[in-house]
Parts: sequence; structure tokens; C-alpha cells
Amino acid sequence: MRLWIAVHLPLLSLEVFHPNWSDEVSAVVLEHTRVMAASQCACEAGVRIGMRRGGVLALLPKALMHERASDREAQTLFGTAIALLQYTPQASFAEESTILLDIGASLSLFGGIRVLCRRVRATVRQLGLSAVISCAPTANGAALLARHTGARTLKQHRLHRHLGRLPVATLPAALPYLDWLSGIGCRTLADLRRLPRAGLQRRGDTHMLDALDCAYGDAPELHAWLEVPPSFRQRIELSERIEHADAAQYTVQALLTQLCGWLTARHLAVTQVRVQLEHERGRQAVAPTTIELMLAEPTWQDAHLIRLLKERLARLEITAPIIAVVLEAAQTEPMAPASDNLFPEPGGSPEDHKRLIELLVARLGADNVLHAAPLADYRPEQANRWCSVMDAAAPLQERPLPPRPTWLLDKPIALTMRQHRPYYGSRLRPVSPPERIEAGWWNGDLVTRDYYIAEGADHCLYWIYRERIGDVDGVEPHWYLHGMFG
Repeated sequence: MRLWIAVHLPLLSLEVFHPNWSDEVSAVVLEHTRVMAASQCACEAGVRIGMRRGGVLALLPKALMHERASDREAQTLFGTAIALLQYTPQASFAEESTILLDIGASLSLFGGIRVLCRRVRATVRQLGLSAVISCAPTANGAALLARHTGARTLKQHRLHRHLGRLPVATLPAALPYLDWLSGIGCRTLADLRRLPRAGLQRRGDTHMLDALDCAYGDAPELHAWLEVPPSFRQRIELSERIEHADAAQYTVQALLTQLCGWLTARHLAVTQVRVQLEHERGRQAVAPTTIELMLAEPTWQDAHLIRLLKERLARLEITAPIIAVVLEAAQTEPMAPASDNLFPEPGGSPEDHKRLIELLVARLGADNVLHAAPLADYRPEQANRWCSVMDAAAPLQERPLPPRPTWLLDKPIALTMRQHRPYYGSRLRPVSPPERIEAGWWNGDLVTRDYYIAEGADHCLYWIYRERIGDVDGVEPHWYLHGMFG
């Protein structure tokens, strides 16, 4: 079944300047000194579409006024379409800032049309935009419904009924003929459809009839599908300077939403993300502040990335205001298929463990989250080093060794002797043959030891050793406690 979702952005020209703007903000966008978009607060004060700049200033002297930025609107519209590619690989553009999504093959994957529409609306909201969403069996029909009522229908006959109630002005191709159509009493699309087609064709413009036939499903629709770029690097210029890094969180979140759509469309997963916070340019130029995010587990979903970058931004101190944010997918790899295990791993999957490590690194710093990196050395105190979890440990060739304790003391404890046996809370009785270690002659740190597993009166197991070389005055070699078994 062919089904379309239309996402109409009625306030795009205003929201490129004020993402997530409040209804209490009086803001207008001007085109050739006339109002083309206004916030709800400005409309309540009397501002109307087409009003001149002077009239706006008379009503709202402190209103925020912006000249229309067509380039920023096109960039925002393209970024929104990229973000929505996570729901379908087929997207195209329609008139008046409308995005069309072919979601007929995605309904089962996302759990039905209602769930899918909610997810699409949430994605648009993450970008700082507001949208009117509709769905219909035809792309042009869904676009017309989104620009007027936002109705949703899955049946062809219901689509005809909804379209028939729409004003003629809803059809962009009919705008040049509105006065003539109004003069003959044609006010709705149903009235327009009842007019003699031959008379309309003699007017010399068949585009209006073609658009009407496509909306009703009487003619095939042609689409120029959105082409996904081979690499991802998006930039959002801020409408005002930001003094604190954590205030750029919403902008970074919008870019990450676009990144996840791009990754899904390209069937990729990201392993390294680079964020640049741009500062002043010109004579007082300041180099951008760069955030490098290395991932232990490739991902293509934004929830984990947003959590990591939120931690990094909260700890970041900047030396100059932020004027723009750039996000780039520095390293990617093919998307791995989902796990097909019937039962979940107890205590979380390996992916959950890696995401926890990444979150700790983002919160505490890579130098404060360490893991053990074994070294090729027979001396127990030299056989390990601690390094950052972001640094992979070099693999060692496995060799058979006697049992080792889970708790190795930082510094061996000298043991006293009682009745010719080492004593630690009680007399220790060796329960294993000796393990001889002689190493370190190559760097002047020679050790000559015989290790034993010893048992105390409480049945705890200890790892002790005796020095094989005693004192030069004939003193017997000492015993030491070096570790404990769990």
C-alpha cells in the first residue's frame, strides 16, 4: 500500500531565527519591507501578513524584526528532511516548506501510522521546529491536507471527501486564477473539480489540472527524491551569541538528529563525532573549540550521543561567545545487524557495558577511567599497568600460569614467624607447591622468590612468598604477604 506523510513547516521563516521560540516573543519576518511571518504574540497585538515595517513598529516598538533568510530556510528544510530519513529512504520536497515521506513500507517496522506520526513530530520538535503533519494515499493530497487542516486518512474515498472541503487557495497552482474562480463561484476543490475540463484547458494552463489529478490519485506522481550526501558535516549559525557551552545543547541535539537520519539512510554507524564551537571572526578571531567524541561501540541512534555530548558540554569552559555550531561524522563504518539472541544478556549486553564506559569518560574524563593492561613480565608487581579505557591494551600471548589472587597488594607486607611458620592473624599453612620467580636482572630490579598458596585458621587463602636470597649476615630470608584470594 502506498501511503504518504506530509510534514508542513508553517513557521520555518521565523523559527530559523528563534528555534523553540515561546509564544510570548513578539517576532516578525519581513520580505521587501512587508511582514511574511509573525509569532502568535505579534499576531495578537494586531500584526498581519503583508503589513509594512512602519505599521509593525507602531504596534510593537520593541518587536524582534528579521529580514527573510532564504538560504537559512533552505538549509534548515534540507536538514529536517535528512533527519526524517530514519523513517523512510524516500523523501522529497513540495511547495511551501513541505516534506513528503513515502512510509508505506515503514508502517509495520514502527508499529502503525499513529506511532510513526508521533515519532516524526518528536523528531521535528528536536530540531526546534513546529510542524503540521498529515497522511494520505497520495503525496499531493497529503501536502494539501497538511497546509490546511492536518487531517489524516488511509482510504482513497475519504481522501476525496477531505480534499473536496478545502478552499481553492490551498492549491498552489490555482493562486494565479483566484479572482476569476471566485467570480464564478468556485470556492472549494470539489467545485473546481466539477468545472468543465475543456474550458479550463483552454485557459492555457494545465498545471492546475495536473496538480488536482495527482492529489486525487487520478494521475501518476513524479518525485525528485532527496539525495543523501556521501559525508556528513552540518553547520547551524546561531541567531544570538551564547556565553556558556552548555547553552549550545539544543543546537547540538538538532545536529545529532540530522546525523542519525543520515546514518540510517547510508546504512552506517558512527565511531567518532567532532563538534566545533565557532567564535568571533575577523580581526578578533578566536580559534574554534573542538570536542572529539570517541565511541567504543558504533552507534546510529541519537539518545546515547546526546547524553555523552551533554556531559562534555557541561564540563567545557569557553573563552569567547559561540556564534555557530558545526557537527561532523569523523569516522564511520557499516551498520552492524541487530543481535538475534532469544534471551537478553544478564546484567546487560556488551553494548550496554561500552555505553556505560563512554558515559563515565564523558563525565569524569578519559584520564580518570582506567583499565588493566597486562605486561609481559614474570614479576607480579610489574605485570600490569593502568591506562585509559580509550587506549586499547596490547594483546599478550597466553601462557599457562599457576593460580593468581584477585587482590594483589600495592606493597607486600612482611610477616612474622611463629613456630617456624609465617603468621598473619593465625599460622599460615602452605597448601601448594612452590612457584619460583627469578626475573628483573636486566634492569637492576632483581627478585628471587618462592610463592605459595597458604591457608589460615579461618580457611582464607593467601598468596605469600619467601625470599630465596637472605641477608649477608646469615639472617634467614623473610616471608611476605603479596595477595589474597577471593
